[in-house]
Amino acid sequence: MAAVDLASIAKSFGATKVLGGVDLDIADGEFLTLVGPSGCGKSTLIRIIAGLESQDSGSVAIGGKRVDHLRAHERRVAMVFQSYALYPHMSVRNNIALPLTMSRLSLWQRLPLLRLLSGQRRQVMRGIEADVGAVAAQLQLEHLLDRKPAQLSGGQRQRVALGRAMVRSPDVFLMDEPLSNLDAKLRVHMRTELAELHKRLGATFIYVTHDQVEAMTMSDRVAMMDAGSILQLGTPSQLYEKPASLKVAQFIGSPAINLLPASVANGGRIELFGRPLALAVAEGQGASVTLGIRAEALSLVPGEPGHAGRPWFSARLRRKENLGSEYILHFDLAGRDAQGVTMRASPAVAASLSEAAEFALGFDEAACHVFNAAGDRLEPKAPGAATASVVPLRA
Repeated sequence: MAAVDLASIAKSFGATKVLGGVDLDIADGEFLTLVGPSGCGKSTLIRIIAGLESQDSGSVAIGGKRVDHLRAHERRVAMVFQSYALYPHMSVRNNIALPLTMSRLSLWQRLPLLRLLSGQRRQVMRGIEADVGAVAAQLQLEHLLDRKPAQLSGGQRQRVALGRAMVRSPDVFLMDEPLSNLDAKLRVHMRTELAELHKRLGATFIYVTHDQVEAMTMSDRVAMMDAGSILQLGTPSQLYEKPASLKVAQFIGSPAINLLPASVANGGRIELFGRPLALAVAEGQGASVTLGIRAEALSLVPGEPGHAGRPWFSARLRRKENLGSEYILHFDLAGRDAQGVTMRASPAVAASLSEAAEFALGFDEAACHVFNAAGDRLEPKAPGAATASVVPLRA
């Protein structure tokens, strides 16, 4: 297996700049995910690594060696596409074997008549069949080897595409939105299969997706991309708990982070809806900032909110979403019809709440994220919190 090093990768299509000098080092055996909205450049970047696109400038190194001059089939990488790219007229066995027949057999040995007469070809084919059988056993495809792709489910086709990549024993696996064509239940199952496959192989995986759940659940590290550059690179926990910018905070996390307008008062202290918080930032007085509060950091304030010992604001319950193990509660802020927030709640708590009632929502200042007007993260100083029969302010 091999590390992948990208240095100042830039790419434009005509006047459209797609990548603006991307630097990225991927460790040997790492599972790294490129995540971001459509059009951010992540698929172009992975195609450049594969050799399917050429960069305008910069370099790609695999295993410490520059590969810019090598064609795709010479780079010892294997790519799994969104469409699976299986040949419909071939059996599963032949689809998986195809990379090996192309690399191990000469043009003459692949000709219909000569391949029947060549003893050497039969020997090579026995080796190919053994390799295909080993990969099929790993992916539990042995009973499907004689079927055609049209006879397979979406998940089975995905495993065949993985098998065709695995049989080459590549240095790097590249995966471009491989689960996007599957239904929700199958996507969850395949996420587990891919994560377990990565552990078994110990290979370098570079995975592209716009689905932040896939990125968060499978990856060792995540590179969040936007407009052709990497906004933040880190572990899933780092991107969730310490987003480097407003864009990262908005993209990572479900439900989306709550964003509330705030301002900086005297001494850098933050004011929310006219009330001072025990948070201070290094911004000038009067500066506008955005306060980010995750749904799980909000809670209903019991009793009189003024005695809660923590900051709060009033909001009217608009809608409850029952997800089984939890509820997502949607509130409209009192006096701010265009501003809403979401909160996680247990079924026991949510069941007792009436829609259209007004409640006090409290939050832990230590769990808040603060961003300046440019959308950059500010490091606040935050103290602790508090807890305890929730009553509506008004019904």
